[in-house]
Amino acid sequence: MSLAAAPKIVVIPAGSFLMGSEQGQENERPCHRVWLDSFGIGKYPVTNCEYAKFLTVRPQPPPFWSDPVFSDPEQPVVGICWDEAVAYCLWLSEEFGRRYRLPSEAEWERAARGGHEGGQYPWGDEPPSDRFFSGVNSETGGPARVGINQPNDFGLFDMSEGVHEWCSDWYDYNYYQTSPERNPHGPQTGRRRCSRGGSWRHRIKFSRCAARSSLPPSFQYADYGFRVALTIE
Repeated sequence: MSLAAAPKIVVIPAGSFLMGSEQGQENERPCHRVWLDSFGIGKYPVTNCEYAKFLTVRPQPPPFWSDPVFSDPEQPVVGICWDEAVAYCLWLSEEFGRRYRLPSEAEWERAARGGHEGGQYPWGDEPPSDRFFSGVNSETGGPARVGINQPNDFGLFDMSEGVHEWCSDWYDYNYYQTSPERNPHGPQTGRRRCSRGGSWRHRIKFSRCAARSSLPPSFQYADYGFRVALTIE
């Protein structure tokens, strides 16, 4: 009997979208059309409750695990390095016989946009300050519990707020200048791994859909978590 609970997955249909932004940072340019095959992605970031089941077979808790600021079962798990996120996906794959993995940077952005092109945020261009959103847990001061804000039109929660989420790609500042049109997966090598999404501890806690971030894969920060993707076969 599996120790894990299968993550709630939203299937994103195959199709193209405009990736990047001409109004954002230079590393978001050029805005370019990308085609992606259908894939699945977690409805929510991985939570402490879900990650705790992984720790029964790999008893190496991340930093902050016992800190009450971050230990609510429904908060996103934080302090996860890239290799630990990959190991979690491999464990899920073995448990359920399906290919769980981290999303590519392109998959993450397509999912975040919710089927709409050109919007600054998953909900459109309306500034986060004009909406009733929370990126911080009012009881602990850490990241908010997953799923308390409105989902985007794909039914995905917390794509803009909460924690930075690891992606599978190596990071290249100029990658968009040479990125392939179909199913891009980033450069072959690098020093930093891509991440996307907002951060509960930043002054601006909500990330634009096109905003890119990165971190050395061994780092474990209190605003870094992940959500799983699923290869559709």
